[in-house]
Amino acid sequence: MVRNQYEIPHCDKCAARDNSVFSELVQSDLHVISSEKGCRQYSKGEMIFYADDQPSGLFCIHRGIVKLYKIGKDGKEQIIRLAQQGDIIGYRSLLSGEKYSKFAVPIADAQICHIPKSAFFSILSTNYRLSSKVMELLSTELKVAEERIMEMAQKPVSERLAETLLLLRETYGVEADNTTLKIKLTRIDLANIVGAATESVSRLLSKFKEERIIDMNGRRLKIIDPAGLAEAANLDD
Repeated sequence: MVRNQYEIPHCDKCAARDNSVFSELVQSDLHVISSEKGCRQYSKGEMIFYADDQPSGLFCIHRGIVKLYKIGKDGKEQIIRLAQQGDIIGYRSLLSGEKYSKFAVPIADAQICHIPKSAFFSILSTNYRLSSKVMELLSTELKVAEERIMEMAQKPVSERLAETLLLLRETYGVEADNTTLKIKLTRIDLANIVGAATESVSRLLSKFKEERIIDMNGRRLKIIDPAGLAEAANLDD
């Protein structure tokens, strides 16, 4: 990856590292990554990588949110994951030696570092803590994927949408008003996460708004009644 005019954050001083698999790396390993990596700014909608690209390293999100998605046989986008500050993306394909199976694109302007395969594998082979964290990450993502498949098969769209909104609140947090989600998503993005038609999601959002469970203003969404949303999601106490 070509380095650009923006300052490249040093791993040792990177706030995002506290939330990443690199949180416990020693100084010598951090120096290797910092000296080998590149970092650049991505504009909203600018592709980071495409499905069927061959990975040359992994990406670590310094700032911003990235959606990873697949394209179904019907040509519709299905969002698989929303990655945020400190998350790594593209690592599963890198570890397996396969091409990317997903597309990756930021939903807002982002700054993302690219760690070459050689540097990552060199540290991975000698650092037990890093290899353990990567294994934990793989296991967690597999569990989430399995649970999502079960939910998609068993839950109606209204429950899936309500649970998705609660998950976004838990994962990305809220603004100072304690109601507005920090993450901004279009109705199309929400529909692609839930796995439903955009019209159905828009109709349900309007219903939740009428019931004063949520409020909306463009892409800004407020969760006014989390308990009501949990009830709509049919979550166990």
